[in-house]
Amino acid sequence: MENTTDITQIIIDTINTIFGNLFSSIDNNLYDVLDKVTFINSNILKDSNFETLFGTSASSGILLISNSLLLGFLLYYAIRYLMAHLTFTQAELPSKFLIKLLLCGIFMNFSFYCLELFLDLNNNVSLAIRSIGESLFNKNICFSELINTINTQMSIDTATLNLFSLDGLIKSILSVSLLSLVFSYSLRYVFVKVFILLSPFAILSLSLQSTSWFFKAWFRNLFSLLFLQIVVSLVLLILFSMDYSSSNLFVKFIYVGGIYALIRANSFIREFIGGVSTQVTQTVKRFF
Repeated sequence: MENTTDITQIIIDTINTIFGNLFSSIDNNLYDVLDKVTFINSNILKDSNFETLFGTSASSGILLISNSLLLGFLLYYAIRYLMAHLTFTQAELPSKFLIKLLLCGIFMNFSFYCLELFLDLNNNVSLAIRSIGESLFNKNICFSELINTINTQMSIDTATLNLFSLDGLIKSILSVSLLSLVFSYSLRYVFVKVFILLSPFAILSLSLQSTSWFFKAWFRNLFSLLFLQIVVSLVLLILFSMDYSSSNLFVKFIYVGGIYALIRANSFIREFIGGVSTQVTQTVKRFF
């Protein structure tokens, strides 16, 4: 009977050691990455390969294709205007179309610089929110600082982790959830770059009434992806405002709720203003 108890304890200790090492590895490596993929600015565009793909001039990269489409739009309007006279249907005035096409062409070729300003503006708003927290709580409002605060003040230590206790269960949920956030926000990071590459085509689509829907859809998706950064800053600000020194069960579950809010933030934004989904929660859950 004693041998059976010893074997059971060895198995429990082994499981706790394995998961303790796993969660410690997540703490030490992933959260800095999570900060980088979440809080983005115009530096996301400062990549020589990306700049080459986008186009450094009107005769290279994506800009070359979009400028070719500009001529295609002009030809399409000319044919449509001719057909309108033959079929006695109403058509847009040539002067109005040419002005719109000219403006779209200008903004299209300067879209890279316009997006730099837009990304920095969004980042400055989220940075201002986090700066408020830093001045109030004397801590960096970021994921790496948050997990250190939780582990030290909520008595969740990966070195003495007991997976079969409430604290161990909470730590497991937090680590898996934050790992899910890394995948989700990494997907968001990629989507932001994709929509930036589509920006010349989106701007050009405004020149025709029949294609203007593309710009609206593009802007709504890009705005929702960037607005997520502001929502994350607000949630982190709330989490840092909690008094973790009390180390009671209520605060621990509030923290779990805050992490779940970060996971569901993209869904809330899509329900509010629309946009593309970056949820990979189900995929991550299959790994465990």
